[in-house]
Amino acid sequence: MSENIKLANPGPLGLMGFGMTTVLLNIHNAGFFPLGSMILAMGLCYGGLAQVIAGILEFKKGNTFGLTAFTSYGFFWISLVVLLILPKLGLAEPAPHGFMAWYLIMWGVFTGFMFIGTLKGNFVLKFIFGSLTVLFALLAIRDLTGSELIGTIAGFEGIICGLSAIYLAMAEVINEQHGRTVLPIGEPK
Repeated sequence: MSENIKLANPGPLGLMGFGMTTVLLNIHNAGFFPLGSMILAMGLCYGGLAQVIAGILEFKKGNTFGLTAFTSYGFFWISLVVLLILPKLGLAEPAPHGFMAWYLIMWGVFTGFMFIGTLKGNFVLKFIFGSLTVLFALLAIRDLTGSELIGTIAGFEGIICGLSAIYLAMAEVINEQHGRTVLPIGEPK
């Protein structure tokens, strides 16, 4: 096997899995439709499994940040779906809102540290992780306070976060296909 084999970039797969699932869940959080099987399926399959696969492929490329981000958020989506499904199956009690707030706080702390890892990266990647840190904070505050308004604000903010991930995924694909910058991402100088 030759060492000169060019590996494909798994980043767009992971970003799309994250972005599309985040948009759909946050359309729910913003109050547009109830949580249903479509969001749960996206959480398990595209937000979860596709991101874990992307993370494993980032390992092959030697990208510690990509490995950590995609596998972690892939398992976030899988764990979130399991948290929602177990009570429906009668296998566990629903997590109280205060416990869910701590779950979201821990993910927010992790995301804040990952944001620091983006500071030498492109603008869109910084925006994704910055806005995701804010999203986890808003969702935790919603669960701690019971505020519907904060939940709605979180939903709209989450839609923006997810759309930014979709944009970066498509910018990476389109720019690579064209061999030039078609969709700018704010590369560091």
